[in-house]
Amino acid sequence: MKTTNKLLAALFTFVLLFVITSNGFAQIGTSTNKAGTTAAQFLKIGVGSRAIGMGGAFTTMPGDLNALYWNPAGIARVYSRQANFNHIDWILDVNYDYSSAAMYVEDFGTVGAFVSVLSMGDMPVRTIEQPTGTGEYFTYSTLMAGLSYARNLTDNFAIGFNAKYIREDIYNESAYSIAFDIGTLYTIPVLNEFRLGASISNFGPKMQLDGRDILIIKQVGAGEGNLINTKTELDQFDLPLTFRIGVAADLVKQDEHLFTLAIDAVHPNDNTESVNFGGEYSFHEIVFLRGGYKALFERETEQGLTLGFGVQYQVIESVKMLVDYAYQDFGRLSNVHYISIGVKF
Repeated sequence: MKTTNKLLAALFTFVLLFVITSNGFAQIGTSTNKAGTTAAQFLKIGVGSRAIGMGGAFTTMPGDLNALYWNPAGIARVYSRQANFNHIDWILDVNYDYSSAAMYVEDFGTVGAFVSVLSMGDMPVRTIEQPTGTGEYFTYSTLMAGLSYARNLTDNFAIGFNAKYIREDIYNESAYSIAFDIGTLYTIPVLNEFRLGASISNFGPKMQLDGRDILIIKQVGAGEGNLINTKTELDQFDLPLTFRIGVAADLVKQDEHLFTLAIDAVHPNDNTESVNFGGEYSFHEIVFLRGGYKALFERETEQGLTLGFGVQYQVIESVKMLVDYAYQDFGRLSNVHYISIGVKF
């Protein structure tokens, strides 16, 4: 009877939060849409096939390396050594790779490191005078690298931090910055396990492109040789600051079966608010099935349904391999496929 009451209470909480956030975001959605007004847009590409398969509702999912992206407090429950590699076939032939590793240090906490690289093919240089191309080519690429630390302050409360270096390169210009993430995770011993989480990502100074192509040589005055170097001053742009808050509960937790439901509310500084929700079912913690919906209530979004699955198996004693896949519907921009490979030892 007590278990039934806990289940009903948790489900009521989920429904209540969902209704409140839905109504609130629907009203807020009438405000100005600031899409595309920040730099380093690659920071908004979610990582982790497990996370994407659950619709990006991952702020309250602990013990997974991909929590480094969604909520660094989640790695406080990494009590071994883990490494993970993610490959994303992003839209318009863009490739995005993200790798991370973490290890638990007794009486100190969990430390981690991560790096990501975005790349794409060469593109022709076009000008007003030569709209079909000058014969030159340029490319765009990004780099992010950082360190992470997380710790359980109590049995039920964890906190985590990221510090990262960010760089964007386009043609002969580049921009760089540093940024910080902070997250918290609180576990309530109700309904097997009920979790509350919150995180702030990409807090840091603005970015500004600089390079040789913005240097212009001008002639002033009469005669020859009166040349001065001038530099075009480009605008500075904020980083895509994102605030997430989420709830999750293990609705079913048995020896063979585990089913988790999660909901995240997302508030970015360059778009309208949205809701992510999803669920994960695991059998013997070997086979995983996932589904969710991403960017609900986001204005004019192309994101939506997500699906995924994963397999975890023991290679040798104390060594486990994890292989995950996720699919995301991107509407008119086609579909996106995510592949993750991890190891625990």
